[in-house]
Amino acid sequence: MAREFSRTDRVGQQIHKEIASILQHEFKHRDPRLGMVTVSGVEVSRDLAYAKIYVTIYADDDDKIKLQLDILEDNKGFVRSLLAKRMSMRTVPALRFLQDKSITEGVRLSALLTETVNKDKERARKAGRDPDAEDQE
Repeated sequence: MAREFSRTDRVGQQIHKEIASILQHEFKHRDPRLGMVTVSGVEVSRDLAYAKIYVTIYADDDDKIKLQLDILEDNKGFVRSLLAKRMSMRTVPALRFLQDKSITEGVRLSALLTETVNKDKERARKAGRDPDAEDQE
């Protein structure tokens, strides 16, 4: 049996789609300082009063990431007003922009795993074993 989607799920999906479009098309003209930002998820409260917008920010510096989040937070009223024009809801949820750290955490964990595997192979070589032969067993 197919899972039924709740109203909050449907509203969240629609908000995700609309905010991604707003950031890509309209927002760039308002504040050109905004860099490469992707909406990665939306959580809407049960009463549809609040929405957490998770964004992935493509920057290599914590200061740049903070600046991007500050730009989004400072302009959330503008984004909300554009969202209200696009969605047919009595009230549009209050927006809060948060950094989605799942991608950066995934990259960090992958690097740690690679480093651990390389260290294990080096230990095996020093002990006189062939680490590649052990992988095939």
